[in-house]
Amino acid sequence: MALATSEQVDAPSASTVYRLENVGKVYQRNALVALKGVSIDLPEGSFSSVIGSSGCGKSTLLKIMAGLLPATSGTVELRGTPVTKPRPDIGMMFQQATLLPWRTTIDNILLPISMREGKAAAKAAREKAEALMDLVGIKGFEAAYASQLSGGMAQRAAICRMLITEPAVLLLDEPFSALDEIVRDFMNMELQRICMERNATAFLVTHSIAEAVLLSDTVYVMAPRPGRVIEEVKIELPRPRTLDMTTDPMFGDYVRHIRRLLDEGSRT
Repeated sequence: MALATSEQVDAPSASTVYRLENVGKVYQRNALVALKGVSIDLPEGSFSSVIGSSGCGKSTLLKIMAGLLPATSGTVELRGTPVTKPRPDIGMMFQQATLLPWRTTIDNILLPISMREGKAAAKAAREKAEALMDLVGIKGFEAAYASQLSGGMAQRAAICRMLITEPAVLLLDEPFSALDEIVRDFMNMELQRICMERNATAFLVTHSIAEAVLLSDTVYVMAPRPGRVIEEVKIELPRPRTLDMTTDPMFGDYVRHIRRLLDEGSRT
């Protein structure tokens, strides 16, 4: 089976939301070249992943995309505007839910608005927060505290907190890696559903090849020393994706292809 790679990809369309062009990062303290020549385009409504071994620069890349770390070279733009600092139109979700234990679930969800715009704005956004809780399946837990939520429920609340400001792009740093396999599979399917319903543009950092193939339209495969994209793999599986697809021969072909790329990249 012929797999779609970067050589087969058309030029970026006008609907590109997020663009990195020839991005590099050098840590001056030890002259470490963390990233070199990274170019990525995220079309509106797409789900993309980046995968690579530890130390290949995935975390550095995500920090640059979130505006938390400046690039040494290249350009980073969201809807044509340079990304130089954290912005309300960039949503971020981490490995841990990081809910504040002294705030209720709905107050945690409204935290980005209350911090940026004040209590009055957060109060006005309560109906939106309640709608998001309904969307992710935790309606009825508005008054619950973090200690009263399961790991999966806490991550659902974190999804709501990420979506409350209606960001243009969602940056996901292995958001379900701390959950057990059954809950993680379920949350991945929920994440796909939410992204499809909202036409969200998402970018996921993961160590799981199967997770990347299952969720993504495009998988960017990275190699270390220095961190760089060695191939852009288009995943041509129908949506909505299901867990049953993981037994499909085409799914297996994608997984083997990406694993081979990672093995080869680690030796270069």
